[in-house]
Order: sequence, then C-alpha cells, then structure tokens
Amino acid sequence: MKFANNPVYSFALGHACVDWAQGAIPALLPYFVQNYGLSYQEAASLVFANVLLSSVLQPVFGYYSDKVSLPWLIPIGPVCCGLSITLIGFSSSYWTIFLAAMICGLGSALFHPEAALLVGRIAGARKGQALSTFAVGGNGGFAVGPLVAGFCAYTLGIRSLLIFGVVNACAALLISRHMPQALETAAHAAKAAKGGGQKKNDWGSFARLSVVILARSLGFTLSNTFIPLFFVSVLAASPGQGTTALSALFLMGAVITYVGGLIADRTGFIPVLRVSFLVMVPAMALFVNSTNIWLATLLLLPVAVSIFLPYSPMVVLGQSYLGKNAGFASGVILGLSTTIGGILAPLVGWAADQWGLVAALQILWIAGLMGSVAAFTLKEPR
Repeated sequence: MKFANNPVYSFALGHACVDWAQGAIPALLPYFVQNYGLSYQEAASLVFANVLLSSVLQPVFGYYSDKVSLPWLIPIGPVCCGLSITLIGFSSSYWTIFLAAMICGLGSALFHPEAALLVGRIAGARKGQALSTFAVGGNGGFAVGPLVAGFCAYTLGIRSLLIFGVVNACAALLISRHMPQALETAAHAAKAAKGGGQKKNDWGSFARLSVVILARSLGFTLSNTFIPLFFVSVLAASPGQGTTALSALFLMGAVITYVGGLIADRTGFIPVLRVSFLVMVPAMALFVNSTNIWLATLLLLPVAVSIFLPYSPMVVLGQSYLGKNAGFASGVILGLSTTIGGILAPLVGWAADQWGLVAALQILWIAGLMGSVAAFTLKEPR
C-alpha cells in the first residue's frame, strides 16, 4: 500500500521523529559523564527531566482529545523534540541540558495521545497490526537516534546535533500534508462506529493493566537509560559499542513489535502479554549479571522480546477497557510506559553510585516478575 493512501504511515513517521530524539538523550549520557563530569545520578536525572512533563501532560492531552480534536498537536510534537536535541548540542550548562530534555518530553506529550487515538480509530479490525506499524516507527527512531547522536558527539562534534532539528522540521511539514486524509478516514470510522452500541468503561481491568504497564515501563526506560552505561562501565566496551548495543536493541524491537501485533490479532492480546513478561524474568536476570560482552549482546534478543512484544496489546487493551475514553487511555498508557521508569532512573543511578551498576539493575528482572503476576489477572474485553 502506498504511503499516500495509508495515513497510519504518517503517524509512524511522526513517531519515528519524536522517538529518535527521545533515544538520543540516553545515548549521550556517556558523553556527558566523560566530558562534563556528571555522576550516574546526575546523568540519569536527564532522563527523569525528559519524562517529567510527558508523564503529567500525556493523560491531560488524551483526556481532552476525547472531547475536542487536537490534530495540530501531532506535527508540533516532532518540532519540539528536534529543537530540544539541537539545543543540547549548543549547551555546556547542566541545567540548560536539563531544560532541553524537558522540552523533548513536552514534544512527546503533544504527539503520542492524539496520534495513538487516531491510529486506533482508522485501524478497523486490524488494530494490532495498525498500532504495531505505529510503534515500529517509534522503535525505529529509538534505534537510529542513538547511532546518529553518538556519531554527532564523538565524530562530527556535539553541535552537529543540529541535524535533529532540521530533519524533524521537514518531517512535520510532510505529516501536515497527510493530516487531512487521516482526519477524513477517522471521521468515516466514527460514523460507522455509531451503530455498534454504547461503549463502556471497565476501570477495574484498566487498573490491573496499569500494573502491567508500570512493569514494562521499568524494563523499557531503565534499559534505554543504562544499557550504554552498562556496556561501558561493566563490560569495558567503548562508548560507540554502548550506543550500538542500544540501537541493536531497538532495531530488534521494531521487528518484534510488528510481529507481536500480527500475532495478537490472531491469538489474542492477553496471551501475548503473558508470554512477554514470562520471558522478561530470566532474560533480564541473565543480562544484568553477565560479564561477557558477547553473551550480553546475545541476550539483547530475549530482552527485546520481553520489552517490545507487549506494546501493541497494551494500547489495544487499554483503549478497549476504556471504550468511552480511548484518548485518555492512550495518554495514560503512553505516559505510564515511560514515566515510572524515568522517575526511578535517578534512584537507580543513585543506587549504582552507592553499590555498583550491576546491583542497581537487579530491579529489571523483579519488574518482569511483577508484570507476569499482573498479566495473569487480566480478562478479555467485553
């Protein structure tokens, strides 16, 4: 299907532009530690700054998207994220970088709820596949972002991060061109849905799903934050190898996310969630306790399965449990999917400063255990 005839691809492009900027920040942490003398806690606090505004604003924007359409937020999101990384390239003050990381989180909050809601509306019966395509854009961005950021910082010079601002501005223009078709498709879908009966909210199931989302958030955000540092400080790899490992994780994640959506459309969303978290427990335990760089690299595959396979099922289930407030559900899910991990990142960084990075990262397999228990309490939506 041609790009111009499928509005889902427009949102996937926007997702890529937002998340390659999001992925650049953790990849730059070793650079900040080496060149600005930051501690693990200070470096991890930049990730906290990135998710701070995002965590608060995504549910707010999602709530209002249920009442008033806010499609103009979608192209603004990538612009904010691109400008924030450009600002980092021209900053030498820790607090200026902290502010730029917050602006990047703002751009993420502007983009995600409205985009995910529209993808859900135009997806039809293949919600898993559509949201997987949307997620692949984000995972691709997270994969490319660290590589580009690392190349800019260590080869071209830190000010070459300007490329993020330029590319995202061009992408926002392209997204704006495809927006009318996406809105028209969503309007037709809304009219067709009116004959399907009154939608209801199942808050109990959504609360249990939130525990699953929190567990996945810990696995996703802490891996995104600390894998480059783990490879450098524990496995004695170079900073370039650390960013390459992070990119490899997200490249695998892009494929796994898409495949997970296809599987979920056929087998159900809850079984995919349960398998994902059952894999997370041994995968994370083996990874954070590995001392061999080759073994750790191989373990990135099951780690990627555990983190990325449940993405589409979480979003579809959340929108199904809160049928009357799907936009709010999207905002909460996409906000929580990074919030808790980001909030705990400075605490994990503090623990790493006190007792070592390996000891601090044991929380990853504990999160998998928590998610496994919660996933087995879920029920299929009505």
